[in-house]
Amino acid sequence: MTVEIPSMKIAVLGGAGKEGSGLALRWADAGHSVIIGSRDPARAQEAAAEINTTLGREAATGADNLSAAAEAELIVLAVPYAAQQATVETLRGCLAGKILIDVTVPLVPPKVARVQLPEGGSAVEAVQRMLGEEVRVVSAFQNISAHHLKHLGEEIDCDVLVCADDAEAGELVVRLARQIGLGAFYGGVLANSVVAEALTSVLIALNKRYKVPGAGIRITGIPRD
Repeated sequence: MTVEIPSMKIAVLGGAGKEGSGLALRWADAGHSVIIGSRDPARAQEAAAEINTTLGREAATGADNLSAAAEAELIVLAVPYAAQQATVETLRGCLAGKILIDVTVPLVPPKVARVQLPEGGSAVEAVQRMLGEEVRVVSAFQNISAHHLKHLGEEIDCDVLVCADDAEAGELVVRLARQIGLGAFYGGVLANSVVAEALTSVLIALNKRYKVPGAGIRITGIPRD
């Protein structure tokens, strides 16, 4: 199924990492203007150049995190958990009125196959409390393996749980996920993000136990478009 969404300017912060670069590649391939953000602008530019080479056209640019977030209309936070809140703090001034998709998973090395949720529950919900109601925070993409995202055209046998207090923002992210070949469902308020965040450690444990690169989840019982 093809999901039609007008072209958007999307900043992927942490876009030089595995998960971020995979999402950036898929959205660039779908026709969006993608800005890779990183603490190191040179690394961001390298990641953007790799996307452009793969697609054979200029679809991505690179910048520091703050510049990328300021220029974009939608921001994706795909940094490690240890850098999540510090990164958000530096972006406060340019997020008002925008949607922030937080992909954060509270993994605490070395025991990443063990659920270790922060005090208070959801790591993403904590970001919404930091930013207040002026920013629409959406939780999504925690359970998608970066291994699958890089293979354009490959059907990904995994669904995305999207949680947000703002249902309209959540539904937009559902459509953005479906546009890049993922099954996606709105899973309710942001507090429900604890489920997706905790599931990542379970999936890592499954990967190790069954020696596979990208275990995922499927939602059953709901008709698919």
